[in-house]
Amino acid sequence: MIQKMSHTVVYVLDQDVAKDFYVAKLGFDLKVDFTAPNGFRWLTVAPKGQADNFEIALIKVGSANPEQNLAEDREAVARLLQKGMLSGGAFQTADCRKTFDELKAKGVEFLSEPKDEFYGVNTVLKDPFGNRFSMTQPKNNG
Repeated sequence: MIQKMSHTVVYVLDQDVAKDFYVAKLGFDLKVDFTAPNGFRWLTVAPKGQADNFEIALIKVGSANPEQNLAEDREAVARLLQKGMLSGGAFQTADCRKTFDELKAKGVEFLSEPKDEFYGVNTVLKDPFGNRFSMTQPKNNG
């Protein structure tokens, strides 16, 4: 029986840029940064205080199985990523407006100002590659 999800993948175009964004700007913890002898790099991060050992794997487009990924497929995924057609998921925060101000001051790009929704306060940010993330302060979270 499956007990929990341990990792999710967010595709990126440059793992060094991704590492800087997620660790330096978003303040995530670096969990693993390992490069295998074949050149594949396993890079994972997680929000500080993530209680359930859930990690985000920042994987370079086309690097997981380079022999199976045709150049045109890698380019197609990269174009979709840059257009914002792929979503990275959702982050939760205790104070959406405060976190918005802090991250905006660090140069994080947002697609909207925080706004009240039926489920809480929400905004959308994007990483340097076009991945979009909802950032939400749940209604029951002060």
